[in-house]
Amino acid sequence: MCGRYASSRGPEDLAGVFEIEKWDSAEALAPDFNVAPTKEVYAVLDRPLKDAEDRSPVRQLRTLKWGLVPSWSKTPEGGARMINARAETVHEKPSYRRAFTSRRCVIPADGYYEWVTAPEERQLEVEGKKKRPRKQPYFVTPADGSVFAMAGLYEFWRDKTLPDEHPLAWWVTCTVITTEAETTPLAAAPDEGPGTLAEIHPRMPLMLTPDRWDAWLDPSRTDVEDLRGLLEPPPHGLLRAYPVSTAVSNVRNNGPELLKELEGPEEGTLF
Repeated sequence: MCGRYASSRGPEDLAGVFEIEKWDSAEALAPDFNVAPTKEVYAVLDRPLKDAEDRSPVRQLRTLKWGLVPSWSKTPEGGARMINARAETVHEKPSYRRAFTSRRCVIPADGYYEWVTAPEERQLEVEGKKKRPRKQPYFVTPADGSVFAMAGLYEFWRDKTLPDEHPLAWWVTCTVITTEAETTPLAAAPDEGPGTLAEIHPRMPLMLTPDRWDAWLDPSRTDVEDLRGLLEPPPHGLLRAYPVSTAVSNVRNNGPELLKELEGPEEGTLF
């Protein structure tokens, strides 16, 4: 799954990486090393500019709320539970299927955090059952230092309790698509601890390599089977994972020190 990640790059940097044509400086976010559900996050999307005569899609960097609220939802409360959509079923789930065919985005990150799950807890998660709290956190990031581009969806929700002109009348929310975690060796696997992503957690965010960005963001692509072909996991060996301080487990902690690589798991943790 993806329940926490880091995002330190600013709009200028992201604009260069994703060839962004439009972004609003008023929506700029501060670097966030502990992005949690319901926070405002950056998303890259192709969409016509609001009120523009030319309805051609424009590559934009937008600020959205993490936790998708379906357009048909009566209230926004369920958004905090819809932070992830499974790649295997995203095309058929009522909450995601419309966005899958017309509102896809890329959510840029430095990498994501995941907590090692003991074997018995891992099985409970596979079965969709509740499990005990996780232990040692790991940071998963591209081995070459590039942007971790997570496949995402976004949606619009209208708060009918507010007038049209109210700035909060419309919510724009997003979700991260996840897939099965890699079982092949990590790049620069640590001497101590997990050697594959699957040993950390059974799920991982779906990472899109640059050759898939344009196709994924193209709103003219609406064929479900064609789009499902873009959900293939990236080539193996692109990611590394290393242990970080358990301080990241507290969402109130936020700073570059959370990304500091530890020599090994902290004492008393699973690995």
